[in-house]
Amino acid sequence: MTDNSKRRHSAPVVDGIGKSASRAMLRAVGFTDEDFCKPQVGIASTWSNLTPCNMHINGLAEEAGRGADEAGGKSLIFNTITVSDGIANGTEGMKYSLVSREVIADSIETTAGCEGFDGLVAIGGCDKNMPGCVMGLARLNRPSVFVYGGTIEPGKNHTDIISVFEAVGAYAKGDMDLIEVKQIEETAIPGPGSCGGMYTANTMASAIEAMGMSLPGSSAQNAVSQTKLDDCRAAGAAVLNLLEKDLKPSDIMTQPAFENAITVVIALGGSTNAVLHLLAMASTVGVELSLEDFTRIGKRVPVLADLRPSGHYMMSELVAIGGIQPLMKMLLDAGLLHGDCLTVTGQTLAENLVDVAPYPDSQNIIHALDEPIKKDSHLRILYGNLAPTGAVAKITGKEGTRFTGRARVFHSEEEAQERIMDGTVVAGDVLVIRYEGPVGGPGMREMLTPTSAIMGKGLGSDVALITDGRFSGGSHGFVVGHITPEAAEGGPIALVEDGDEITIDADSNSIALAVSEPELAERRKRWSPPEPRYRRGVLAKYAKTVSSASLGAVTDLL
Repeated sequence: MTDNSKRRHSAPVVDGIGKSASRAMLRAVGFTDEDFCKPQVGIASTWSNLTPCNMHINGLAEEAGRGADEAGGKSLIFNTITVSDGIANGTEGMKYSLVSREVIADSIETTAGCEGFDGLVAIGGCDKNMPGCVMGLARLNRPSVFVYGGTIEPGKNHTDIISVFEAVGAYAKGDMDLIEVKQIEETAIPGPGSCGGMYTANTMASAIEAMGMSLPGSSAQNAVSQTKLDDCRAAGAAVLNLLEKDLKPSDIMTQPAFENAITVVIALGGSTNAVLHLLAMASTVGVELSLEDFTRIGKRVPVLADLRPSGHYMMSELVAIGGIQPLMKMLLDAGLLHGDCLTVTGQTLAENLVDVAPYPDSQNIIHALDEPIKKDSHLRILYGNLAPTGAVAKITGKEGTRFTGRARVFHSEEEAQERIMDGTVVAGDVLVIRYEGPVGGPGMREMLTPTSAIMGKGLGSDVALITDGRFSGGSHGFVVGHITPEAAEGGPIALVEDGDEITIDADSNSIALAVSEPELAERRKRWSPPEPRYRRGVLAKYAKTVSSASLGAVTDLL
């Protein structure tokens, strides 16, 4: 058996007389004598037919394997899990969504670490796949490429999954009948691919490409396309190039690379979940990233993309005009990106962008830098006596920048949803949904169902919603999530009572409860932590190990 620097992990598994049993096992899955001399490339597939986001990924994984084999490696495909936020939202099952990010990272680390893969390709579709995959790759720190499974095509009449959620609210208001809702339900999801707006999946895919962990163009491709198949094959081959150069995730996922990711997320008007996931990914690779970095970068980066949920267009329409590469070239030329960051091509970001053509003059999706949709970030990091260690708001300005109202308090998402639908929630309310944080939920559910109901009932500009849970990338309106410390750990959000005045100010980046400190101290004396909702199983383990949302809600902090 041969040995070289490109086989430093597989050689101990298959080389020498003492590894005859290992080779015997691998012969059964198709290895030949020649294959034992090649670098082994693990292909982490998140395939599942339980969601359109991932139903096509098995074919993409096979294509990536072919690319690795053709470039001189030996590919092995293995699976990790996915769950569907779109299916689980508004149910108890949604508590497993953020948990799945950790399970994905754990399983990629476990499989690759055990089997001795020299390099990896990871392919993700639904929301938590992206950060979960990259966190797994970062933990292993072996030459790796992430591939996005691609975006879905629009449904009939330019609809998508958020159209369905908001149709439910419109029905409750009386603006739609059951037949109209069913028609949207039947046609909004036409086939494979991740949800079509600049929701969390497309946001994180774009962030990872901007960071340099995907090949140029990977984040802006239709799920069912020759372009996506070509991307997968090229990713498999790229791992062999990375092995040759000994270029690893820690060489790519640097502080400046994370700043590039934040910049692109802001320019695209991306999901609040990007804050949570980028903090987690940075923590995993050992980069010091904090909430303050989002504020610092957000002061100089405008929102340029007119994409759903706050805008008009879908990712497939951005794909048609060139994806995010021309946007990145604009940002680089304006001095807003670090061009010297290494990427998985083996070249720098600036080198990758040299020959990128600008967007066509006729397009209306990406605004010019001197005509932004918003002059600074829509992602606002808020502090105050309601969120001493931070909260995350997504405020585009369309809903205003300041809201004062009276608290209407709920101890779960389901309670809030019932009161929205039956008309209890009215203009001027600030909905407080608590005990939905990483520990308290456990699992930090997304509040997509209530925010969609609010929009569907026409209350988007008249009602605010704050929570220690989080939001879907499809949520919009005056919403504040990730409030820390969370209610289950005694954060001030646990002390709010019905009728308390709350002010959210996106100009001063503050969130204030108009209750005196002596009164809050009295309420704290009466407060006691709730009993854990789960005592065994993955949710119980998660609640015991998870960090604050302000630290990325990771489960492996020392």
